[in-house]
Amino acid sequence: MSLNKPSFFSQIPSVVLNLIIINGLFWLGSIILPAKFGLNVTDILGMHYWESDKFYLYQLVSYMFMHDTSSISHLFFNMFGLYMFGRILEQVWGSKKFLLYYMATGVGAAIVQQLFWTVELWDVSRAFSAAIAENSGAALISQEGFLSRYFRFSNLEALTAIDLISMKTVLFNLPVTVGASGAVFGILLAFGWLFPDIKLVMIFFPVPIRARVFVILYGLAELFLGVANYSGDSVAHFAHLGGMIFGVLLLLYWRKKGVLYRQ
Repeated sequence: MSLNKPSFFSQIPSVVLNLIIINGLFWLGSIILPAKFGLNVTDILGMHYWESDKFYLYQLVSYMFMHDTSSISHLFFNMFGLYMFGRILEQVWGSKKFLLYYMATGVGAAIVQQLFWTVELWDVSRAFSAAIAENSGAALISQEGFLSRYFRFSNLEALTAIDLISMKTVLFNLPVTVGASGAVFGILLAFGWLFPDIKLVMIFFPVPIRARVFVILYGLAELFLGVANYSGDSVAHFAHLGGMIFGVLLLLYWRKKGVLYRQ
């Protein structure tokens, strides 16, 4: 008589397992396809700023399956968070409800990131429109400090409409966001909401801390880092907050309907 012990993978709920597999395949594809076929998958599936000529609506979804390929850490930590907290939520909510929440918070994170980019680039976008219409870079003088981070020029006023259109295109093609972090932060928020008194021990803070306290502190840290906008910080902090914000909205809606703790 032999006893078959369940495998590690068989114990992971179906949606969480499939999401981990899909993210892993996308990450491998992002490495292999450029090398084999010269196809920049990140440029196609990563989320660009909505005024960029590289932006497509599907990127609000596709970006969350893409990750930084310079190392495996971005993918690993997102998938680790998905595994640690997502599997519990899927067991509580069921597969369909969990998938809906995951996708809603991921898309919500993308929307908030787009709003942040819009605010950040609003003045320079309007200045570009005015300068192109006047066929002169004079209208961009007020944005000279911002533009000097990305371009070298000796005389803005001498630039023609053709030069300005090219410059605007390059600038608006620069922002791109990838990663499941927004959805994972939404999952973390939901875990803290449903199980507020469970104590967590994190690697970087090896002291037990209640889930709700951890979520609040993490949210405040993301807000601070997003507003501070430190030089060299390429993390999409507002996308993380967006996942939490849309998570709160959905959880409040489910609580009002009386289905927060039901499948």
